[in-house]
Order: sequence, then structure tokens, then C-alpha cells
Amino acid sequence: MVDLAPTEAAQEGIERLRGDRERLDRIDRYLSGQHDGPYLPKSATAEYRLLAKRAVSNWLPLLVRTPAQALAVEGYRRTDASPEGSASSVEWQAWQANRMDARQKAVYRASLGYGLAFVTVLPRTDDPASPVIRGVSPRLMYAAYDDPAADETPLWALQVEELPRAGGSEVRGWLYDPQGVTELTLGGDSGPQVVRFTPHRLDVCPVVRFAPDIDLEGRVTGVVEPVIPIQDRINQTTFDLLVAQTFGSFKVRTISGMAPEFERDPETGEIVYDSKTGKPKVRPIQADASRFLVAPDPDTRFNQLDETPLGGFLEAIESAVRSMAAVSQTPPHYLLGSVVNLSAEALAAAEAALTRAVDEYKYLFGESWELVLRLCARIAGADEDERAQVVWKDAESRSLSQTVDALGKAVQMLQVPPRALWPRIPGVTSTDVEEWTQMAEQDDPALRLADSLTRATTPAAAMSEEATADAVA
Repeated sequence: MVDLAPTEAAQEGIERLRGDRERLDRIDRYLSGQHDGPYLPKSATAEYRLLAKRAVSNWLPLLVRTPAQALAVEGYRRTDASPEGSASSVEWQAWQANRMDARQKAVYRASLGYGLAFVTVLPRTDDPASPVIRGVSPRLMYAAYDDPAADETPLWALQVEELPRAGGSEVRGWLYDPQGVTELTLGGDSGPQVVRFTPHRLDVCPVVRFAPDIDLEGRVTGVVEPVIPIQDRINQTTFDLLVAQTFGSFKVRTISGMAPEFERDPETGEIVYDSKTGKPKVRPIQADASRFLVAPDPDTRFNQLDETPLGGFLEAIESAVRSMAAVSQTPPHYLLGSVVNLSAEALAAAEAALTRAVDEYKYLFGESWELVLRLCARIAGADEDERAQVVWKDAESRSLSQTVDALGKAVQMLQVPPRALWPRIPGVTSTDVEEWTQMAEQDDPALRLADSLTRATTPAAAMSEEATADAVA
């Protein structure tokens, strides 16, 4: 058990969750498009408030989805097995049984968005030899570490179904430690209360942290938080653009020195007065392409007010978007859509920053997934492989023909075994490699000849053994 009592650890975990909740809720709010509105004076009318609502342009989900879409674990390679047999390992079977091909994406998006995410690994209740893998949001879990920057697993971790509120109803919580899982009720007047304790026999806290950017003090930073000020600047500039577009993007014609023409009753010819104000009604001037404006007074002057140029607003928005792309290491053409006949080399150069960021995420997340799969092996009773590695999907922008040509040259010029390069073909999984290996063995004439010779000599060998046994008798 942890040094603290379960109720004390739960109370500390709740306080830490509340301390981080304001920052995490702000990130969650911005990801869902609920931004702080642009500046408005207190006397703003309903029209201005409507434009402020329409000015919110949410770029942040794209900054999270772009690297997350390039991250996908598609295999697991143990050092004590051939690459062809990695798809049948206990760890990979647990991965597939938990449908992690799809569920891993939620872990990446939470980790990149908030700067932190967690994955729990526990034995199934009805089958203790089957692992259960679940991702947990950092808004619902706090983990305590002795060394936050170096420890693989925490001392203990608290997960809540929702953060308890003062005076609110009780909620459930789960305290993970190296011995088991303690279920508690949180909130209410009595404080945390233990419901039950379930051992897991893993000897470590079964919680694994996923952090894309963590410093030596254990502080984490996601993709969203550093660019929130830039997102606010984009919203303010967009609001200014909408105001200028709505009220000043067209030419205004003016007339000075001409007496207004009043409306008259068609029967009597008398001037018509407004019943509310008591003033005569002015007949509006019909100014369109088929009419001329003529004034009897020689002092009348016709003029025109030019429209407000919108180019400066558009340039300011584009400049802010480029700043957001630079800070988040997202290619600018992903946000601006400005790709026009770029060569393969130019496109690779434009995506170099994103490629480096994705490579770094693969190193960090790969260590976390390897720990998750080792815990799966421990639950299944299999030997843990400390040197095993997950296999990431190749998401770089390369054509299949270029990749196959390069791999073929590696086989011919460098004498690399062809089967060793099968997993490097884009889109090929460990299951595909295993099936190809079985097909190759079935089609190998040397293996077929060896099998036929074995079947031909087996009956003769059996008869010889029987004859020898009869002679001895």
C-alpha cells in the first residue's frame, strides 16, 4: 500500500485535481470552440455582439489532430521472436483484444492537447489472465511520483468519474497502488470512504503516463496552451474584419446643398407628416444604375466616401496563423491551404518541423506503450521482454513506388534479406507479414520436398522399430 492511508491519498488527489482543473478546463474549453470573446465596449449593440460571436475561428483542434493522425502503433517486436511471429505474441493479442488500434488515438489527442494522458492496465475481473487497457483523461486522474521526470510508474494514482463539488452528491473514485485498486466514494459530508479493495498482483502501480513534453521538474506542456494567446489575437482581428466588412466595405454616396423632397398625398398634393414625430416624411432618393441624380440648386454637391480596405486585416490574420504554425510545428500550408505545385523536395522541407515533432512523440509515447505491453505480459503470465519495441506506422509523404524501389535497391545492392524489409512497406501490418511468411513457406519447393521426404521415411522408420521390438521379444 502507499505510505498514506487510502482516504488521505484520495483527499490529496482531489486537491491536486482541483488545482490543475482551471488550466485543463481552459484548454478543454478552447478545444471545443468556447473562446474568450474579442474586446467589446460596454455600449456594444446586439449587432456587434453577433459579429463577436461569429469571429471565433477555432484552429486549435487541427493543431492536435495533425500530429495525432501521424501516430499509430501497428506492431510489437520482441527480441526473442522473429519479426514474422510478433503478431502472435501475448502482448499484441492483448492489444488487439482491447481494440487499441482505434482507442490509441484518443490517448494521443488528450496527451497532445492537455500535455498529459494516462493508461491503466488491470486484469479482467472474470478472467485474471486477460489484461484490460483503458485510457484516462488528465482532468479525471492525478498521479503522484517520487521523481516525476524519471519514474516509469507512479507511487499511487487517483481516478474519479467526475470532480466532487462542495455540497454536491457523492461520486466514485479509484485509488491505484502497487498492491491493488481501492474503490471509494468521494464528496459528501463524510469525505472519502473506502468501499472495497481488489488486489491486482502486479507489484507496481498499473498507471502509465503519456507526456509529449515534460521537463526535469515534472511540468508538462501540450500543443494548445502555448498558442491560446495567438488564437485570441486571430479572433480579435477577425472581429475587426467583420466590423469593417459589415459597416465600411462599400462606397457611400453623399449629397450636400440640396433640399429634401417631401412625400405628398397623391389626392390632395399636401405634404404627409409622421404621426409620431410630427415631422414631414422625406422621400428616399432612388439611386441605382438606371437613374441620374439631378439637383435644381447650383450649390448642390455630389460626393463619395471610399470603402475601408480589408487587405490589412487579411494579412494580419495570415501572419497570426503563420505564428501559430511556427509555435506548434505545424506546416503553414496545413492551415492556410497554400500548396501550389510544390515539388516532392519542397513539400518534404515544408513538413520537416512536423516530421521532427512526430519522431520525438514516437520516442516518448513508444516507451509508454512498451511499458503498457509489458504489464499485459505480466498479467498474462508470459515472460516480459525489456528490449521489445512497438512498431510505428510510417506516415511520411512518400509514394509506394518510391518506397518499394528503395527497398528493392537495399536488397540488391546491400544484400539485405527481403523478408527483413517486409515490415517497412507502408500500410503493411505484423499480421500481413506473418501471413506472407506462411505463404512463402507453403510455396517454397525445398520445404515441400523436405516434407514429402519426411512423410515417405516415417512409415519405414516405424516398421523398423516394430521389427526390432519383435526380435528383442
